[in-house]
Amino acid sequence: MSEGGEKRLFEQSKTKRFERIVAPHIAAAYNLARWLLQNDQDAEDVVQETCLLAYKHLDVLRGDEARAWLLKIARNESYDWLRRNKPMALNVSLDERNIELSCESHNPEQLAMLAADSKLLREGLGNLPLEFRETLVLRELEGFNYKEIAEMIDIPIGTVMSRLARGRKRLQGWLISRMSEEMKDGL
Repeated sequence: MSEGGEKRLFEQSKTKRFERIVAPHIAAAYNLARWLLQNDQDAEDVVQETCLLAYKHLDVLRGDEARAWLLKIARNESYDWLRRNKPMALNVSLDERNIELSCESHNPEQLAMLAADSKLLREGLGNLPLEFRETLVLRELEGFNYKEIAEMIDIPIGTVMSRLARGRKRLQGWLISRMSEEMKDGL
C-alpha cells in the first residue's frame, strides 16, 4: 500500500474513533462553553475549536475518559476566548463579604417555589462569578464528581467543594433576593 493510502486509512479510522467516543459529548462541551461564555455564538465557535483540537490530539486519549477530556478542552478554550475577548470577566473577585443571606424568614415551600422556576434559576446561575458557575455546571448539570472536576480544572478537591458551597450560597441568596423583589412588586 502506498504512503498516501496508509494515511487515508489512518485518518478514516481516526475519524471513526472520534465519532464513536468523542462526538457523543459535544453537546456537553457546548453546554459548558455556553455557561462560561454566556453567549450562544461564542460557545459554538469555542466548541468548533474544541472539536478541532480534540481531533488533532485524539491519540492522547486513553480509556473511557472522553467526556471529561473533551470538557477540559472546552473549558480551556473558553477561558482562552475570555482572556482574548473579555479579560475583565476573569477578574471578578471571589470575595463573599458583601453577601448577606437571610434564609430564616423563608420556609421550605417558598424555597421549593423558587426551585420550580427554571428561568429564574438559569438567570441566577448566569449571574454567578465564572469560577462558581463553572463548578456548579460541571457538578449539577453535567454530573461530574468532585474528583473529576478537580482534575478537569486543575484545582484541589477542597477548592471544588468550597466553590460549590459558595456558588450554591450565592445562588440561593440571589434567588431569595429576587423572589423578595417580585413579592414586593406583586403586593
